[in-house]
Amino acid sequence: MASTATSTTSPTVSNHLPEEVITCLQNARFLHLATAANNVPHISLMNYTYLAQSPYSSTPTIIMTTPPSSRKTLNLASNPLVSLLVHDWISHRPPTLSQPGRPPSPSRPGPRSGSLAELLLGLNTASLSRISTTINGVAEIVPRGSEAEAWYKAQHLANNTFAPSEDSYSSSPVGGGLWRGLGQAGDAESREGDGGTRCYVEGEEVCVVVVKIKDGRIADWKGQVRDWTVEEGESPVVNGA
Repeated sequence: MASTATSTTSPTVSNHLPEEVITCLQNARFLHLATAANNVPHISLMNYTYLAQSPYSSTPTIIMTTPPSSRKTLNLASNPLVSLLVHDWISHRPPTLSQPGRPPSPSRPGPRSGSLAELLLGLNTASLSRISTTINGVAEIVPRGSEAEAWYKAQHLANNTFAPSEDSYSSSPVGGGLWRGLGQAGDAESREGDGGTRCYVEGEEVCVVVVKIKDGRIADWKGQVRDWTVEEGESPVVNGA
């Protein structure tokens, strides 16, 4: 019997994010960024960095970078309101049932019985496949060449630089991983450890986008939803002012 979704009647108000949302943001590697202009929506898969606060904002902030000519950048210039989707679900599409005219999903070998991989998969499924959260906020394109831009870039690059992995297929959808060896520009040294994202963070033409989080909704695997809102805190101290 299918479960019926339930919702809280009023949002939880606090000066910080719900713990489930913080955990989700700390665990997930990517988020989906939704922008819109002239009533035309656009969605992008993004690397991101979550900060509880910063010298430039007392409220929770998400950092992203984007080329200045991208559709999302053009959308943000006219409409700074954004919606983000983050989830900590680890899932693989199961084989489909036989249907006329529809080929079955490709099968993939599972981990060996009793192996470490099987144990980790079980732990991931039990502890991470819990919630998704929608996050609403106001985006700002940080002024080019500013002290804030340099600071945000440094935080974002540090958060998206990883230890070398034996897996040649990085989870990054751009630059490294599956794109490696397919004619992408840049030498191996610049890609190693960051999934190929360095050029998307440090490039001179890259725009830094920060989203100040306002509110959102948590949905769990049982179909229950809960709304939350972040209160504005005191103004941060920048350069002693």
